[in-house]
Amino acid sequence: MSRKEKNTAGILAGLLAGAAAGVILGMLYAPEEGKETRKKIKNKANDLKDQAKNKYGEVSEKVKDQYGNISSTFKETANNVAHTMKDGYDKYKDQIVSKTADVVKDVEAELNDLKK
Repeated sequence: MSRKEKNTAGILAGLLAGAAAGVILGMLYAPEEGKETRKKIKNKANDLKDQAKNKYGEVSEKVKDQYGNISSTFKETANNVAHTMKDGYDKYKDQIVSKTADVVKDVEAELNDLKK
């Protein structure tokens, strides 16, 4: 996970925790019956849990998508580099073989001239 995503996740977790604490404190100090307050706290906790699950799912999907994109881009780039290197190798190999054959012919010709 990138630094920006970690910061975003941290801020999101802090906001959710702060909201939960604020809701709980507000309910505890509200002039209601204890049973009703506990029910509201339970409902609000369930709502916050669902929101956190949803947000986690969204962030998780984004990370998976980005990983998939980066992975496919890397594979494509690696394949392009491999093909380019192979093409260059084949090109220069053929040139070297050709030059070597020319040099061998020249050397043989020189040897033949020296033998005469």
